[in-house]
Amino acid sequence: MNMDDMRLMRREEVIMLCGFSRSTMYNLIGQGQFPGPVRIGARSVAWRKSEVVAWLAERPPASEASDL
Repeated sequence: MNMDDMRLMRREEVIMLCGFSRSTMYNLIGQGQFPGPVRIGARSVAWRKSEVVAWLAERPPASEASDL
């Protein structure tokens, strides 16, 4: 695992990478369908980049998703 894989991403970066809204992200987390954050401070959270990238890699291509 390289250093970039261990990097933590803040919410805005996760939203930009995944392309969905903040409310959608938290709905998916609540449903257990998206990686949850890790606490990095008393009032701060972040996401492990490796978990977010793995989640994205598991998504079907758009051509397959339209068949659902």
